[in-house]
Amino acid sequence: MNMMERGPNRPANLEYLDGDFRVVAQGTYVICAVSGVQIPLEDLRYWNVDLQEAYASAEIAVKRYQQNRKG
Repeated sequence: MNMMERGPNRPANLEYLDGDFRVVAQGTYVICAVSGVQIPLEDLRYWNVDLQEAYASAEIAVKRYQQNRKG
């Protein structure tokens, strides 16, 4: 997917699926649910299907998982 196919530089709206995601509204990035940093769609590797959240790194994803297990 190139820049023109993704749309303007704005947040995308995604549906997070098992092992994949579906673009609901075009954009170039999503926001990490924990750190608040922008994650370019081509770099998005970590998310939670149940919480429908994206994470900037594996470490952040594990931290969020551990927090949710305690709650």
